[in-house]
Amino acid sequence: MHDLDRPVWASLTTFHASIALGDARARRYPDDVNLFASTRDDEAASLDALGALLAPGQTAYVLQMPPVRLPPVCIETHPGRGVQMLAERTLADDSGGDVQPLGDADAADMLALAQLTRPGPFLARTHTMGAFVGVRIGGRLAAMAGERMRFPGYTEISGVCTHPDFRGRGLARRLSAVVGARIQARGEQPFLHAWADNRPAIALYESLGFALRTHVHASVIARR
Repeated sequence: MHDLDRPVWASLTTFHASIALGDARARRYPDDVNLFASTRDDEAASLDALGALLAPGQTAYVLQMPPVRLPPVCIETHPGRGVQMLAERTLADDSGGDVQPLGDADAADMLALAQLTRPGPFLARTHTMGAFVGVRIGGRLAAMAGERMRFPGYTEISGVCTHPDFRGRGLARRLSAVVGARIQARGEQPFLHAWADNRPAIALYESLGFALRTHVHASVIARR
């Protein structure tokens, strides 16, 4: 199985291993970083280990190519289907003077923008998963994009969102390309995920040179 088939596991055992919670069979991100969790495989011991990582009532996102198997102590609250796409051409770093790096000083604005636009799970310290960039207009954070899962040879583009007041200016497309170009400059391949029924997002990424690799399961599970 390719690392891309279980990108959460691949990330939590390599570039994000230092912050991972869990063991050799199941891992998850800290509560303030992200909601993703993963098992190494579908063996019963691995599923039990994942269940043990969650407190009663706690939820986690499982993102992988194989069908999601539930730990005995968990239920699936929101089944989902997504697409995984890989960049198949060189992306342009058209950053100009208005694209700025985002960090801890921008954390509150990043969280507020993500909560408004809901690009995916985004918590108080999600911005620490990788490099983020954004555009401010009139002092307001108008759009952002950044990195999420990362493992040898691959980095995921994520957190792509634009404030409703500034849509229609091509900011999401431009920032996605900037992040992707910088990933390619490190000698890695950009990849990303989108909901399978989100045709506008898929069309945007296709126009940038991303192509479908596989469909993925994107489920929210909760411990009883």
